[in-house]
Amino acid sequence: MQFCGECGSMMKADGDRMVCSNCGETTERDRDREAAFVTTESQSTDDVIESDESANFEGKPIATDVRCDDCGTEEAWYTIKQTGSADEPPTRFFKCTECGYRWREYN
Repeated sequence: MQFCGECGSMMKADGDRMVCSNCGETTERDRDREAAFVTTESQSTDDVIESDESANFEGKPIATDVRCDDCGTEEAWYTIKQTGSADEPPTRFFKCTECGYRWREYN
């Protein structure tokens, strides 16, 4: 990702030039620099955190500091998601390893 030197907005590729989406400033594209950029093209679904009802939690990290309200087991798979603003703690979503009961915990 490249940012405009004039206004700081994100620039977009247009052929051999980079064009600012805000002020129209253009610069030459630096292909050597672009090789170091990270893209999401090779991202696998293993890195994605699921928190909806149909999420497959198996294989996710296991918390041992919780207790299932349904069966009393003290182990649950969990994922973490930022559900509020950035200055609030994240929400942990759990699925019991024994009975499959789901719940969430707000810190």
